[in-house]
Amino acid sequence: MTQKKPHETGTSLPEKPGLLSRLKEAGFHVPTFIYLPAEDFQNENFDALKHFFDECCDMFKVIARSAHPQEKFYKGGTFDSLETYADVAGIVYARKRMIKSIQTRKRLTIARQQQFNHAPPLDPEEMGVVVMPYVDGFNVMAKMIGNHWEFGYSGDRSHKVLAEPYITQTPHDRKLLDLSREIQNFLGFRCEIEYIVSEDGTLHVVQAKDISHVEMPEQREDAANIKLDGVRRVRRRHNYRERPIFVMDNISLYLHIISMCEDFVAAADETDASPDDAPDHTPEHTIDAILDYISTFERNMESFALRHERFGLLGISIQVPADLYQIANHYLDDMPDLQKRLCQTLRENLYKIDYFMSEADTLLAKSRIRVNIGTHDAYGIDTVRNPLWSVYWHVDR
Repeated sequence: MTQKKPHETGTSLPEKPGLLSRLKEAGFHVPTFIYLPAEDFQNENFDALKHFFDECCDMFKVIARSAHPQEKFYKGGTFDSLETYADVAGIVYARKRMIKSIQTRKRLTIARQQQFNHAPPLDPEEMGVVVMPYVDGFNVMAKMIGNHWEFGYSGDRSHKVLAEPYITQTPHDRKLLDLSREIQNFLGFRCEIEYIVSEDGTLHVVQAKDISHVEMPEQREDAANIKLDGVRRVRRRHNYRERPIFVMDNISLYLHIISMCEDFVAAADETDASPDDAPDHTPEHTIDAILDYISTFERNMESFALRHERFGLLGISIQVPADLYQIANHYLDDMPDLQKRLCQTLRENLYKIDYFMSEADTLLAKSRIRVNIGTHDAYGIDTVRNPLWSVYWHVDR
């Protein structure tokens, strides 16, 4: 049987492997890669992947990148790329992580894009995977904004002390600008290009995304510009934004949970003392009320996020003090089964708060909150149109 090339994948390709294949065949420095459609995982057809590991990749670690057929309709960074072991089990594990992420961590952001950007429905089980060797270095993203190129840098993953992501119009190497122009001219449309710059300075092209359909702010401004002979301003209003605001006070949330736990314990004690007097106040009934209160809080967050495409978050208290968190988690220690249910719900609640906060584009907080943003979140095409704002004030002020 003739063995297919690592980047040959059939007739119908998702955008990511399709554009990488075109660039590699044209001679651009794209790492050797292989695309595995969902059918290969469903049929456990891993012969080509094993050949890729034997012949094309002698490393113990690879990058598994998402390649869903509907991915091009969603903003960059919606689907995951993961470092994993260079074997079949590692790739199967990475794909399972990608699918689980769609169903949990990324569920809200996918629902919002379907609601506000009319992204099509997707089936997580259709997830394909692009596998390429792991490259040590730092990420750079390049795209043309108006008539100039913009480059976004993230920290070197091999360094313990990382710099914050930053954006510049001056690349670290002139070759980065020339190569970006060549790639865009070759593809024939405006694109966002992701590179990994290795330690020896080599520019590895690891992704290209078509952004020709995205309208830039400069284009809208140029189209609407009218040259005036003069203007008189009575009131100055600039550099501001209006957003629906979700007020988050997690200290109050935990105080209320603790108060409900107190009522629950008191009711349980009364039931133990005189069970005939309070037949309806069983422990199960009361713990369900506590868990339902937490679920209602989570539903309110999700409902707010799905009603407002752009919204801000006012953090009266975001991080729960350690003592309150411990009290809430251990209040029911004398009832191990119920305490386990409450602890699990509170742990999941922390994740759901995090997912909700990641959808806000404006964060106002009493103390500075460091948001761990990825490559696309920091300087992807979406933040050109909708920049992220983080505003904070010191408590003593």
